[in-house]
Amino acid sequence: MSLYAQAMAQCQALLAQAQQLALTYPNAMTLATADAQGRPSARVVLLKELDERGLVFYTNQQSAKAQDLRLNPQAELLFYWEKLQRQIRIRGTVESVTDAEANAYWVTRPLESRIGGWASQQSHILKQREDLERRYQQIAAQYPDGNIPRPPHWSGYRVLPTYFEFWEERPFRLHYRQCYELQGDTWTKYLLNP
Repeated sequence: MSLYAQAMAQCQALLAQAQQLALTYPNAMTLATADAQGRPSARVVLLKELDERGLVFYTNQQSAKAQDLRLNPQAELLFYWEKLQRQIRIRGTVESVTDAEANAYWVTRPLESRIGGWASQQSHILKQREDLERRYQQIAAQYPDGNIPRPPHWSGYRVLPTYFEFWEERPFRLHYRQCYELQGDTWTKYLLNP
């Protein structure tokens, strides 16, 4: 098994363990991006797919995160599960998912979330909450059968890992840190001091 495959298998195993816990969102991950001036921005998003190609999340492409990724298609992800005393950091380049992938995921979303995908002008100033609620009601009325198409401004991103760090809490703050890193065309594996 390649080092990359080992790292992905560890991710999948830890996510499976987290899914066995009584967590509301075991797939929650912090997404860090940087804007054109290099200013970092972090927020929590939900992992929707993990396979050998990378890690996928979905969002409004007019959002601040999408603007950052257009200018600087690099990101870092952080999973932290306190109950497991484990975290994973993943860094990599970012690409858009295909329209077919975005369409396939869109139809699995709850009806209310699909309406919200149209109603929200994510990351833009909202003068008053009633404006958002009115747009929500207008979209719901426009599609009474619930057959709501994916908005052209809504899609997904795939993080293509170039770095993994698996952190495990240990006594006396002597934590275990195992890393996998793509250096040139070759994956390497090493440990870091805590």
